[in-house]
Amino acid sequence: MTPTLRQSTLLCLALSLCALLVVPANFPGLSGDARLTLAVFALATCAWIGTPIDDTYIALGAGLALTATGVISSDTLFGALGDATVWLLICAFVLAAAVARSGLAGRAAVFLVSGARSVRQLTHLTTAALVVTAFAVPATSGRAALALPVFLALAKALADRRRLVVMLALLFPTVILLSAVATLIGAGAHLITVSVLWESTGERIGFTQWLLLGLPLAIVSSHLAAEAVLLTTTRRADRAGPVRITPEQIQEHVRDTEDVGGPVTGPWEPAETRCALLLATVVALWCSEPLHQVPPAMVALIGAVVASSPALGTVRLKDALKTVPWSLLLFMAATMAMGVAMSDSGAAKWLVAGLPVDVAPWLFLAVVVLVSTAAHLVLQSRSARSSVLVPLVIAAAVGAGVNPVAAALASTAAAGFCHTLPASAKPVTLFADIPGTPTYTSRDLLRLSAVLAPLTAALVLLFALSVWPLLGVPVVR
Repeated sequence: MTPTLRQSTLLCLALSLCALLVVPANFPGLSGDARLTLAVFALATCAWIGTPIDDTYIALGAGLALTATGVISSDTLFGALGDATVWLLICAFVLAAAVARSGLAGRAAVFLVSGARSVRQLTHLTTAALVVTAFAVPATSGRAALALPVFLALAKALADRRRLVVMLALLFPTVILLSAVATLIGAGAHLITVSVLWESTGERIGFTQWLLLGLPLAIVSSHLAAEAVLLTTTRRADRAGPVRITPEQIQEHVRDTEDVGGPVTGPWEPAETRCALLLATVVALWCSEPLHQVPPAMVALIGAVVASSPALGTVRLKDALKTVPWSLLLFMAATMAMGVAMSDSGAAKWLVAGLPVDVAPWLFLAVVVLVSTAAHLVLQSRSARSSVLVPLVIAAAVGAGVNPVAAALASTAAAGFCHTLPASAKPVTLFADIPGTPTYTSRDLLRLSAVLAPLTAALVLLFALSVWPLLGVPVVR
């Protein structure tokens, strides 16, 4: 153990011990289970913030501690890994592997981007393409990896216009992060939010409802962010010149990616046709869940089996399973169990008991959005932020008379902003350092964040107060 790690660990232990000691054992309404939960929760949060220990390892340790002390049962801990939302994500990654192997990504890139004739058209067509990928590829890191070859092709075609390349390098992770709210599988944090809501309030948000609420926000925020990126990283002269991206330029670089095959123009290959039909069918069944009542996880499982079948599939199952982020799934399962402990033990309710409950609903949601927007400066993992914030937000919302669904959604959507530092999110890190290709600096990120942070926070608050109530999620219970 390095000195830095040792010092950080000792600090976390000290802070957690203090957290345990300052909570009176005989505090009214605070049970022994709640006291233990608060101590474990404090230790995990401090470790996530102050140590380089893997987030999943910390979450598993916290889940084990809660189980060993009897706060939650072993069935609760292990059962979280068998939750339908976890299976949904596993099968979605299998489908994503099939899409990547078929070559549909390159063909879609050509269809959209090669039609651009101006810098602004290129920016917004690229944004539209990245928003669509939220339906095909789960989790932001997976979408970033799939989009990287397309970015490299665009960077090569625009090699003589450095500022435009830097703009695109910043545009890709920005849109990927903000458009994740479009679908339930867009980020692991969404699945944690849905699980905590179900355990705490008995209300479950399905794929269709999340799509109805999240897609409009994703489209608006992504295109506004695209304008912000364009205006903060380029000059008027950079935006004035025409652009011309040919299919051949994209083909040359997209084909360099091992998982992508097939031409990007011309007649469709049989594998591409089958994969496109399968993906369209799966998405259509997800969106029409209220009509046929087949759970999204079951639809995804059927799609994954077909996508990896010897006769109709485009990828072998064992190859597709290699793309599944098992560490993320374990992290989600452990943090779901932590959320159950926070709710069932009464710890979350106790933590927010001292907050004023007579504030206006709009003010309550504004505070939730502001805290969630800034939380990435402390907790870099988006899933960790949801596991910490959502149980507290739900408990506080119930006490304040605010609809906990609206509060949880607002918190999760606002947490999608994490652009301030290169290490704030995996997509930002991935595009920040690309050998041989000009990309953005920390100064570029700070300049964009100064505009984008208040913009996205205001937009989420606007949707929570004005748009979501029209779509069936009122502000007040």
